[in-house]
Amino acid sequence: MRATLAELRTGTGPLPAAARRAVRVTLAAGLGFYGFLYGLDRPVEATYALFAAVALAGLSRIPGDGHFRARLIARLLPAACALVALGTWLSVRTWAAVAGMLAIGFCVAFCAATGPRLAGAAPGLQLLYILPSFPPYAPDTLGQRLTGTVAGVLLLILAEARVLPDPGVPGYRDLAAGAAAEAARCAAALERPPHTLSGAESARAAQAAQALRPSRVGEAQRPAGPGVRERALAHTGLAARTLLARLQSLPPPEPGPEAAGTAGPDLVRAVRESAAGTAGLLGAGAAPATDSAHLRNLQISLAGTPVTGPGPGFRNAALVELADAALVLRRAAGIAVRGRAEAPEETGPPNGQADRFWYAGEGPLRLWWYRLAGNTGPRSVHFQNAVRIAAALAVARAVAGLDSLPHGFWAMLAVLSLTRTTAVQTRATVRLALTGTLLGALAAGGVLALAGQASLLYAIVLPPLMLFAFCVGPVRGVGWAQAMFTLVIAMAFAQLAPVTWQLAEVRFLDVLVGSVIGMVCGLLAWPRGAHDELGRAVAELLHAAADDVQAATAAFGRAREGEPDQRVRHALAMAESAFAQYQTERQHPAAAPGEDWQAAMMTGHHVLWGGRRPLAAPPGPREEAVVREYGAWVATGLRRAAAAADPVHAPDSEGPAPCGPAPRGPAPRGPGPADAQPVFYTAMAWLDSLTADLALLGRGTGSGAVAAASERT
Repeated sequence: MRATLAELRTGTGPLPAAARRAVRVTLAAGLGFYGFLYGLDRPVEATYALFAAVALAGLSRIPGDGHFRARLIARLLPAACALVALGTWLSVRTWAAVAGMLAIGFCVAFCAATGPRLAGAAPGLQLLYILPSFPPYAPDTLGQRLTGTVAGVLLLILAEARVLPDPGVPGYRDLAAGAAAEAARCAAALERPPHTLSGAESARAAQAAQALRPSRVGEAQRPAGPGVRERALAHTGLAARTLLARLQSLPPPEPGPEAAGTAGPDLVRAVRESAAGTAGLLGAGAAPATDSAHLRNLQISLAGTPVTGPGPGFRNAALVELADAALVLRRAAGIAVRGRAEAPEETGPPNGQADRFWYAGEGPLRLWWYRLAGNTGPRSVHFQNAVRIAAALAVARAVAGLDSLPHGFWAMLAVLSLTRTTAVQTRATVRLALTGTLLGALAAGGVLALAGQASLLYAIVLPPLMLFAFCVGPVRGVGWAQAMFTLVIAMAFAQLAPVTWQLAEVRFLDVLVGSVIGMVCGLLAWPRGAHDELGRAVAELLHAAADDVQAATAAFGRAREGEPDQRVRHALAMAESAFAQYQTERQHPAAAPGEDWQAAMMTGHHVLWGGRRPLAAPPGPREEAVVREYGAWVATGLRRAAAAADPVHAPDSEGPAPCGPAPRGPAPRGPGPADAQPVFYTAMAWLDSLTADLALLGRGTGSGAVAAASERT
């Protein structure tokens, strides 16, 4: 027993986590339900207290520990009360209830675009609007309904904050601090001969970088929200990964001793100090011992230092990029820890900080608006999901209102809990759910027929049933969840009003109707989910990247104006959201197996990172020609990769091809003049990294021309 209790308190597996959540929701729902029903004889308040706790803890999947969930639920309490009030007012007329279900259902579901936290709470909020939309239509009981809702939510907040707290896990900020500390260790190793990292050091750096990938971080720790600090923390993770990659690939110095006091060794030392200070800032919030001015001055000095030969030129370019990554990491970490107080003041070369950290000076409402407006349209998977669920809920409400479906609330709850993002998944989920509901209905009907009106028996059986249902359901799947939930609601409704065994029959009928509606809407509204949308989004990202690369290299030798990377930034956000949903869906084999979608995402980040290049000294005509020719070659490769990612919407091969001819032969990577300016090597290093990305894209998408050309390079 002691071992079981210890596992319940400290276990991190699915079963201990589900058991802790089951204890909390059972405690909150049971206290509210029994307190109002038997203590105060208030059945309306009892019903809403029960379903408020079940909605926000049983149906919802809010990520994070108990204290975080408690804070989020407290902030959602006004919205929960507003939804209960709207559902009560609009339920009197069927047409008003259907219109409200369509509009409010869409808005609540569309909030998932702001991140996994509201996405996890959205089903529970939908349930709080659905519950008062069905008989009895009693607007005069609104006060009682709100009282029960508030009581249930407050009890849930106390349970989440105090009962069986979840064991702590490292947050994304802790992971970023560890990556910054690892970068400092790598920089220290590069200061010592032979100025390269050993195999073990490279492996540790790669492991620290991989730990920051969003796909390897839990939803609670993932910085995916629209706020300043969350955007900055995501930027910190990208900068830390970039810094570690550049430390691993830093070319060693040319044979022969480097002159003491030159900018190269000093810059590596400054990078080490900056990374160590950033690790302290992220870890304990301590102010770094040194500022970034020294590192920035060294970067400027090295960027303007003339070199002779490609070897020293490319090493200097790599050192400049190394300093750039360290500076961005420091600034992003400062914004993540201190918010808008760390908004960058630099507005021009060589760092372009104001452009990179555009979000630091924006207000919270504008940042939320940017996120929501960016996902408005049929090409956003969040928009598609919101339309799908809102339409299904509205149809279910219309069927329940026009045909007087008994307990139509259950039909809408089935739509809400069983509809998936693809028709294939919805069909598989419905099959399991109907089987579980049928078995649960048979068991519930038997209990109701044998027990009759013995409400004391139902009161005794309900708490252990709730505990078992909310523990086993998330672990064993939707069939078990539907079976146990059928028993739970039968025992609860049997205490609110006299019922017969036919209640179980009605429950199965409602779930069947809701399942059919969900499947039909899933077939009509984007039945393949993110499968098709991901190809389009990646193609748009690569097209935008190609245009940005060509614009950047065409402007080589003069400053770029405006915001040329806004299209890339928006396309990258759309592709990443589609990729995140794609990973949760069971897909059929694609036409081109083995697509490396993540390589396309990293290509977008690389384009954003290097699209703006400072000009410490104007390049010569020969340098400009080489960079422009190389940039056009890379842009053509990106366009062909875009066509391979979305062959359905690619230009007709027999018609005019706007993407231009395929890259043929090796990349036009000329050496440039012997006295080339440092900025030439910086631009060439950026294009070299994009050429390596083209090789990955060619192998992933099956684009033979891109792969062959890249490998020859």
